[in-house]
Amino acid sequence: MATKNGATTTPGIQLGLAENWPQFALLVLINAFVGGMVGIERTVVPLIGAEEFHIASTTLVVSFIVSFGMVKALANLVSGQLADHWGRKRVLVLGWLFGLPVPFMIIAAPSWSWIIAANALLGINQGLAWSMTVIMKVDLVGPRSRGLAVGLNEFAGYLAVGVTAFVTGYLASEYGLRPAPIYLGIGYAVLGALLSIFAVRDTRDHVRLEASSRPEQPPSIGFREVFTLTSFRDRNLFAASQAGLVNNLNDGMSWGIFPLFFASFGLGVERIGILKAIYPATWGILQIATGPLSDRWGRKGLIVCGMWVQAAGLFLTALTRQFEWWLVASLLIGLGTAMVYPSLIVAVSDAAHPAWRARALSVYRFWRDLGYAIGALMAGLIADRFGLGAAIASVAALTFLSGVVVAALMREGSP
Repeated sequence: MATKNGATTTPGIQLGLAENWPQFALLVLINAFVGGMVGIERTVVPLIGAEEFHIASTTLVVSFIVSFGMVKALANLVSGQLADHWGRKRVLVLGWLFGLPVPFMIIAAPSWSWIIAANALLGINQGLAWSMTVIMKVDLVGPRSRGLAVGLNEFAGYLAVGVTAFVTGYLASEYGLRPAPIYLGIGYAVLGALLSIFAVRDTRDHVRLEASSRPEQPPSIGFREVFTLTSFRDRNLFAASQAGLVNNLNDGMSWGIFPLFFASFGLGVERIGILKAIYPATWGILQIATGPLSDRWGRKGLIVCGMWVQAAGLFLTALTRQFEWWLVASLLIGLGTAMVYPSLIVAVSDAAHPAWRARALSVYRFWRDLGYAIGALMAGLIADRFGLGAAIASVAALTFLSGVVVAALMREGSP
């Protein structure tokens, strides 16, 4: 074993971004396709429920996000275990096989139950495929550049969400809610599956190399212990897990509630598409900066401030009634999420041994993406009882409190 330019090396296997850039770049592209699969739904699917299927209940409209969030959370939970036993590549390919039917089901859906079923499959696709792109990039670069690796991964995924949300909003305004906007999803699914099958290589040898340099922690622990450590026993992992849950809770709320909220004030689908695109696009682009900054400045400060900036953007959305203010609010929510998202993933990676890091990340992502279901359901119930603005404000308050929890509990660590 030797060291070269900051990367640990063994014959044939090296850790580092420069040493593994072709596979790293390929995984960035694949995660853009994974993100695009969610982007096809951000603008049009809530409106399909309200306008095509004439669903009056907000809770029922957001039920597709509940099915997505619950299934994705469970898929995340098993993804790390499957990755350690089957290999990362096989789980990535499996995720794409579940994603292939999704756009066809949305296009052909004769009833809302088809949309809910399609989102259950989309949850499996996202839980397996997105988890693997994150885990494989962390495997490739080693401990020195985790923030950069995660930042680039989430940049690709959420920029694709934002761009696709904008394009689908435009297509919907020109050609209707179905089928034209959903054709993008067919292209994403086919390209993502083909690249994963024929071009991706597994990264388990990189994990073994990194683990060999960290004998100070016992690597042989079971999944139950990993689950309890990540969920509540380790203060850093608990702080990250609850913040991840609340982060996606407000994202799930915005996914389902924002289009209905904006439409209730007469905003057209094209302008709704702009607002729905600005948030994830800002989130995606800024992670190129916030990921590396977490390597330099640490994780905790970015997480706390990011949660509070998100809360400010959500309050601004709820309290204003003009497109220009909603645009500013969307930028704030995107900025806050960009500060939080990669920092949480690398905080979990820092606290976990390489031998069980994939499982720790899968448990963190289970709690994080359970937030989609909780946020959509909670927001739908509050909106039906007290109005859409009250639902947004309630989630804003919860987001602020989550930042307080991180400030009180998380200890700053180093890779």
